[in-house]
Amino acid sequence: MALEKGIAELVQDFVSSGRPSARKQSIDDRRAGYVASTVLAGVTETRVHIETTELEGLLFRVYSPLDSAETLPAVLYFHGGCFISGGFDTHDNQLRQLAYYSRCRVIAVQYRLAPEHTFPAAHDDAEKAARLIWQYAERFGADKNRITLAGDSAGGHLALVTSMRLKAVGEWQPAQLLLIYPMLDATAYFESYTRNGADYVITRDTLLSGYEFYLAGTDRHHPEASPLWRDDFSGLPPTHIITAEFDPLCDEGEAMYQRMTDQGVDCTCQRWSGVIHGFFQLGGVSQAARDVMRDIAWRVSSPGRKD
Repeated sequence: MALEKGIAELVQDFVSSGRPSARKQSIDDRRAGYVASTVLAGVTETRVHIETTELEGLLFRVYSPLDSAETLPAVLYFHGGCFISGGFDTHDNQLRQLAYYSRCRVIAVQYRLAPEHTFPAAHDDAEKAARLIWQYAERFGADKNRITLAGDSAGGHLALVTSMRLKAVGEWQPAQLLLIYPMLDATAYFESYTRNGADYVITRDTLLSGYEFYLAGTDRHHPEASPLWRDDFSGLPPTHIITAEFDPLCDEGEAMYQRMTDQGVDCTCQRWSGVIHGFFQLGGVSQAARDVMRDIAWRVSSPGRKD
């Protein structure tokens, strides 16, 4: 399928400007560029209440629909940014929209970023955040039986690995996982890294340089660096994976669907056509982004729903 019109214009601008390399940018410039890109997210949703709180050294931002019940289904959301950027500012509008459309409590956490903090800092923060949401569910207004772990890109990776860590020690499990074009394979094994790796704004180099900063000396085949290749998915909660047609990560997300299904996980996967990596944050220029927001909101509002 052809690129969506708004997405095609972004891609054309990127190609016309010479396909600027993320590797040639400083970390500060990459982070600033990510924040600047939020103008593409569309009109800011205002029909939510927002509160920022610190708990045991982690910073959380809680998004709630107005006039909501004291206890709601909850989403613990891990932001994307290739492990080196991203945070409350880059995902604010999406989290506002998700809270409004789902009528759920959406809880974002700021985890540590590379290169200042390398593996397993982000993983440890994500696991700690999940434990705290469970421990202090009443304080957060979260229904313990209806907690979704979700995230995009690096955040999807963290949602998955967090659930696997909790499973490994026999602790609580979320009601479901929702992985939005997750980073799952630091070895860049699949063909979509070549097919979609140069022209579509978030390039092969963008993604792999993020791994390089975060993993530092860690083996790319480490089970928490490339969770795709694990064989212990059995016992994970129902999982939905979103992929994008023109994303370098498209193939690995769909391979994860197959591997999880083969290992007995109740898993679904949907490829969104005509879009690129990061399209979830492009609601101002992409109809698919607006549609996927409604779809995600529908899924998290009642864990266990089927297509």
